Amino acid sequence: MTSLMTGLTLATTRVEAQAIHTDETGIVAGEVRIPVGDGPMPAYRAMPQGPGPFPIVLVVEEIFGVHDYIKDICRRLAKAGYTAVAPELFARQGDVSKMTDVQEIVREVVSKTPDAQVMGDLDATAAWAAAEAKGDAGKLGITGWCRGGRTVWLYAAHSASLKAGVAWYGNFGGNRTAIQPKTAADVIPDIRAPILGLYGAADTGIPVADVEKARVAAKEAGKTVDIVIFPDAPHGFHADYRPSYRKGPAEEGWGRMLAWFRDHGVA
Repeated sequence: MTSLMTGLTLATTRVEAQAIHTDETGIVAGEVRIPVGDGPMPAYRAMPQGPGPFPIVLVVEEIFGVHDYIKDICRRLAKAGYTAVAPELFARQGDVSKMTDVQEIVREVVSKTPDAQVMGDLDATAAWAAAEAKGDAGKLGITGWCRGGRTVWLYAAHSASLKAGVAWYGNFGGNRTAIQPKTAADVIPDIRAPILGLYGAADTGIPVADVEKARVAAKEAGKTVDIVIFPDAPHGFHADYRPSYRKGPAEEGWGRMLAWFRDHGVA
């Protein structure tokens, strides 16, 4: 992918009438290019107007790419006072904007994206935000949804600069491969920053038992982790463009996320 997609993903059922759209009043928003080792990576950046510096939040996509939902999340964060940047982490592996089959995306793109590449791209995004988007490198946070939620856990074990992370229904399991050698559960003993995990009790892909095991593992490792399980909420309960959206848990989760960032140095 050389640029971001326009509109919402084609790879899942959409309810576009209910999708939230955040305007650009008081903020600066748009597509950017972030230098990485093998060329420019497309990304979406939103930040408040004004001199800054502003705390940085890395926004990590679902498996569907940086589409309008992820862009809107960046604008919402900018309205809350953050420089928010969503890098297209799958840019090298494939153009998910043209894919309509979820399993194809997982098989041909997601499973072929090395975790080390993702960690390096997020580091590059944080450095770019500090240098080019009025970001404060000393106030770095990360949040992600679905596959991006898994990435939050991994990045918290990778980055010494991260102050806090918020993982929305990130899977703790999955296959271990040569390029994706550890699961989110594997890295819990190694996380370096406080993590808030937001999960749904009705998520058929992430058993509540796995979430509770993660809670116990974090406590035994002495990590600052808070896990919230919303009753009756399915996977994707924050995805306002999909039938899985649940307004109550989505709004409560958003408020908890902002409070978590404030309480842990990302404000």
